[in-house]
Amino acid sequence: MDAFTTLTAIAAPLPMANVDTDKIIPARFLKTIKRSGLGANLFDSLRYDAEGRERPDFVLNREPYRRAQILIAHENFGCGSSREHAPWALLDFGIRCVIAPDFADIFYNNTFKNGILPIRLPREVCDQLMQDAQLGENARLTIDLERQVVVRPNGEEIAFEIDPFRKHLLLNGLDDIGQTLQHAPRIDAYEQRRHAEVPWLSGIAV
Repeated sequence: MDAFTTLTAIAAPLPMANVDTDKIIPARFLKTIKRSGLGANLFDSLRYDAEGRERPDFVLNREPYRRAQILIAHENFGCGSSREHAPWALLDFGIRCVIAPDFADIFYNNTFKNGILPIRLPREVCDQLMQDAQLGENARLTIDLERQVVVRPNGEEIAFEIDPFRKHLLLNGLDDIGQTLQHAPRIDAYEQRRHAEVPWLSGIAV
């Protein structure tokens, strides 16, 4: 998992509440267990019409938001089913941070496991950031995870809260597997001791 430290990027405004995981990535695209390729179908029903043509009025179909790495939305983002494909699709598109007043719990937990930073900020602040984002490519936001601030284009800093342990994991690029591998020497030592003490459990003839 890529570490998240500081991100300066284009932000895409999505002034919608209750964006569920089926909107983020529809169920028909869940057949794959690969994390790559899902970005093409991110917000599929919003981005494309029935013939598969791009809807020109949808934010991610417009410049400069095709290159957005930050998404700003309204309340209850990521509600619905628990599919981990939702953060996979966001990440594959290029989104590394989602800012909203609040998130569905399972989606919120899944974002951290995939290297995406979810930031909770009050609705009025999200609306201010959406106004900033509407100014286009020159109005980039900066997310400084170490300092826990969002920096607006005018230089104003907005503080946000994050669990210290989850902050540590993102700063160091540690997913569940990465956390386990930090204990690899102790795991190897245990396995060696176990093989020596009870070799029959490992299928070794005695």
